[in-house]
Amino acid sequence: MIMMARPSVQVTVNITNHLTEKILIVHCRSKDDDLGAHAVAVGASFHWSFGLEFFGGTRFSCKLAVEDKRISFVAYEQGVDAVGDWFVLDDGVHGNGSPYFLKAAWRRPAHAWIYIQRTSNGMI
Repeated sequence: MIMMARPSVQVTVNITNHLTEKILIVHCRSKDDDLGAHAVAVGASFHWSFGLEFFGGTRFSCKLAVEDKRISFVAYEQGVDAVGDWFVLDDGVHGNGSPYFLKAAWRRPAHAWIYIQRTSNGMI
């Protein structure tokens, strides 16, 4: 029996901070990988690459925070998303092939999240 190797398909997801003078906190994860929390400066991007699962099911969800606002959204889902380019603006997350597509709007959570504040020395 001859086994053919399936070529590895790599996908890259980008989340770019286009907020007005605000640092963005990004925390993304899949069922297998937790990418951790990252501070993203204005104009900068957080990105990662991964291989797709053979039988499908690759899904990354992200939580974004800025000041007292939060967004949770699915940044990539195999079989649903063809592109993983997201732009974070003052009204929410846009993109996935169209800068006019609003994927998720900012909200102020009713439950207690840990608020990340900037200290006097600029550290988060």
